[in-house]
Amino acid sequence: MTSPTPLAGIRVLEFTHMVMGPTVGMTLADLGAEVIKVEPAPAGDSTRRLGGSGAGFYAAFGRGRRSLCVDLKQPEGLALVQKLAARADVVVENFRPGAMARLGLGYAQLSATNPGLVYCSCKGFLPGPYEHRTALDEVVQMMGGLAYMTGLEGRPLRAGSSVIDIMGGMSGVIGILAALAERQRTGVGGEIQAGLFETVALLMAQHMAQTKITGQAPPPMSVRRPAWPVYDIFATSDGGQVFVGVVTDTQWPAFCAAFGLDDLASDPTLSNKQQRADARDRTIPRIAQALLAYTKPDLMAKCEALGLPFAPIGKPADLFEDPHLLGSGGLVPLTLPDGQPIDLPALPVSIDGARPGGTGDLRAPGADGAAIAAELGYSEAEIAALRASGALTG
Repeated sequence: MTSPTPLAGIRVLEFTHMVMGPTVGMTLADLGAEVIKVEPAPAGDSTRRLGGSGAGFYAAFGRGRRSLCVDLKQPEGLALVQKLAARADVVVENFRPGAMARLGLGYAQLSATNPGLVYCSCKGFLPGPYEHRTALDEVVQMMGGLAYMTGLEGRPLRAGSSVIDIMGGMSGVIGILAALAERQRTGVGGEIQAGLFETVALLMAQHMAQTKITGQAPPPMSVRRPAWPVYDIFATSDGGQVFVGVVTDTQWPAFCAAFGLDDLASDPTLSNKQQRADARDRTIPRIAQALLAYTKPDLMAKCEALGLPFAPIGKPADLFEDPHLLGSGGLVPLTLPDGQPIDLPALPVSIDGARPGGTGDLRAPGADGAAIAAELGYSEAEIAALRASGALTG
């Protein structure tokens, strides 16, 4: 089935690095936009060369672009990019406040010659008292309460993914799509900003509301008392672990009957969900003992037959072989710059039954520079001069 491309015909000029901004570019590319990533000459985005826990950043969020490596400090390099911006529908950037304007590539400067331009800045903080602070995913997780809610009491812990960068990038995409829709009515683009701190604040909204409603600040999720009778990780006889939830009144009797817990089902002190949640101290050890008699595959099969929410405790590498992802188009094949093939997650949406993505391998730094310059009307001699001066790589 052909991948949907609802943004075909939209040209995006991307000045980003790390995760938040590249998430915006990847999403737009997967949806069919032409995305040109402007990278510093000669080596390209430094994200390409990260190691350790950042080694997967570029591979995960760098697909689907054309690569243009230019030296923006040289007038010839800057002029080339300004010509591109005059023809762009969208600009995306995630540099320090004021950095793009100092280069002559700020919203006010570019929209003066391209009034239909939608300009998205991915920032640590939206305008306000904190806007000039340096922010990273982990910084705002600590500030906004996510690290507190994830860790143990007294031991804040960042979430196990760049979740705020990624969700913040998705917020930028939402703003871009809204501005493009508005442009269809007015012919005028607009300036969009997405903030990391504001993103983590939205994720904390449920806990903020809970505090006001109950009069008590919620404890970290690691030590919370679940609101459900069964909402726990259980050991299995083969050394595995399975999360199992029993969250409705109709699930409880079926669960008890399936696992030999008829006495719990008939206990009058466990007749409703709230009573069962209050009695977790005595019921969960008994349930854990009953479930320990099953292997991990057998327990999951039984939970699936009962229609219960359940999950194996997986690791990221397990997703390469996940039968659902493999069978639903949920992994996008691409080739790393070293020639190694890899399958990485597609966007988590389906459009008319098809998954967007599969938009191209990771490009080498500057791989498309000469072609892009030629499309702008540069002659072969002019392109050669740009290369010779170092203003253009590739």
